[in-house]
Amino acid sequence: MLGKSPNQKQKNLFAPTLKEIVNLSHELVILSERLDWQGIEEKFSDKYSKTGQPSKPIRLMVGVLILKQMYNYGDETIVEAWVQNPYYQYFCGEDTFKWNFPFDPSDLVHFRKRIGVEGVKYIFELSVGLHNKKIEKARGLNIDSTAQEKNITYPTDSKQYQKIIGHCRKIASKENILLRQSYVIKEKKLLNIIRFSRSKKQLKQSRNALGKLRTMAGRIMRDVSRKLKVQQRYESHEGMITIFTRILTQERSDTNKIYSIHEPHTACIAKGKQHKPYEFGNKISLAATAHTNIIVGVESFIGNPHDSKTLSQVLDCVKQITKKEFNYASVDKGFRGKKQIGKTQIIYPDTKVKATRSKKSKLKNRSAIEPIISHLKHDYRMLRNYLSGIEGDTINALLACAAFNFKAALREIKAVLSLFLLNLLWAIKPITTQNTLLLSYSIKKLDI
Repeated sequence: MLGKSPNQKQKNLFAPTLKEIVNLSHELVILSERLDWQGIEEKFSDKYSKTGQPSKPIRLMVGVLILKQMYNYGDETIVEAWVQNPYYQYFCGEDTFKWNFPFDPSDLVHFRKRIGVEGVKYIFELSVGLHNKKIEKARGLNIDSTAQEKNITYPTDSKQYQKIIGHCRKIASKENILLRQSYVIKEKKLLNIIRFSRSKKQLKQSRNALGKLRTMAGRIMRDVSRKLKVQQRYESHEGMITIFTRILTQERSDTNKIYSIHEPHTACIAKGKQHKPYEFGNKISLAATAHTNIIVGVESFIGNPHDSKTLSQVLDCVKQITKKEFNYASVDKGFRGKKQIGKTQIIYPDTKVKATRSKKSKLKNRSAIEPIISHLKHDYRMLRNYLSGIEGDTINALLACAAFNFKAALREIKAVLSLFLLNLLWAIKPITTQNTLLLSYSIKKLDI
């Protein structure tokens, strides 16, 4: 059953309300008033049943989810910050200051699963809607792709075989299967030899040890699968055993290899970075408005498709969210192959054709998306994706981009307040000519 948010306008006889504590001109307070909380509740209300114990209010759950991503907290660390910060509590719809966190951090996991990709996309659309004036004026887009790394260890053959042996032992323990041989002592000896695989003296020994470890993993897997079939319990573990078989049979030159047992859809992406030749995760394509740098489109892809094949999906996403087709999209050489999609002209560096001044300017502006990607990774939790599954890849990317847009709105609110104070000072005492020009430029830049 859906729980109701407290009424922030109602006074409390026994405790001061948050409206009496917080600064009402604070950027988080103003942002909370700009968001359509009623629309959010109507959107997600069908995800709850009409009977049973009342749930936590939707505004509280969505507010904590936004704050967590916007200020780079984890599911557990947002708890401490929320309890200490009255502005966080006001943003989430609380009427009085709370001394304890209202729900368990694991409820955020259940809420993300409850609203799914569709619900998180709606939150992203709300973040885009805060910048409608800037988006309407924008004529072009900057598009680029990046790798979103999954929370997995660096995949090596020895680690994969070791994990297969460990998982098979767990299955045997769970199903009360007596293994023909557990290989506990032998496994430790082989792993100790493999540790020195880079040493030229022990190169041959380590290769032999790796081969033996692979054989050992295959034996224990076949032993478990045979005995599961006898007990008629094979179907419940068939998915895992299929993954084990693929890992044991895959070769170096194979495509669609498995790099992680618990995240089998993880792909190996090479982006040409000197410090990190390979990244293991999924590909994300982003579209931001030229000059104003508002993220208006984000798409998550399984595997490692060519950048040119991701363009049409990203532009469809932009059109769906902004209800607008942009004149041009600036991309890098990795996207070459398509010159126009719909009404949008694709601009990329071409050494064979002499670039005009307008094209040079647009390509120069394209580099603005690179720091946006860096901020998404280091400030908004896209550097390492801790959410599981294919849905987790999409949800994490959407939340990171939504947080980026919300933070841009906060900066704009701060700037407006600063300009308001400058105007007051101007009324009291005239400012110098240099500051006057700076003030007029800032007003023009903010569109206020």
